[in-house]
Amino acid sequence: MKQRVLFIGTNNAARTQMAEGYLRGRYGDRYEACSAGIAPTALDPLAARVMAEIGIGIAGQRAKDLSLFDGKEMDYVVTLCAGGVCPMFPWTKETIHVDFPDPTRATGTPDKVLATYRRSRDAITAWIDRQFGGATDGTSGA
Repeated sequence: MKQRVLFIGTNNAARTQMAEGYLRGRYGDRYEACSAGIAPTALDPLAARVMAEIGIGIAGQRAKDLSLFDGKEMDYVVTLCAGGVCPMFPWTKETIHVDFPDPTRATGTPDKVLATYRRSRDAITAWIDRQFGGATDGTSGA
């Protein structure tokens, strides 16, 4: 049985979407990945672009409100909220907070902004590989 992982952020636009897509694409045989936000907006097209660069398609994902998951048991909730304001999710066995820089706040030339998205993507994917990629028995790598 797959373990369920919910990535929670503020807008469910970039970091949580990248994390959901990567966990599903890389470790979907062991984990059911989903994401949500406390104030969802829309999938960030630059997040979709940088994920496509590594072969992970998230363009079909959509931003979801956290309330859609009320009462649904999760094995892990990973909060990626910037600014320290993260919601409680009482239906999880374990909560993990990880703080990745928010690429949507990047400024500068289009190339510099895109580089910021790539750095965020690379940090998220490396963390997921360490956290969830090491085990083959259905437990996390933590």
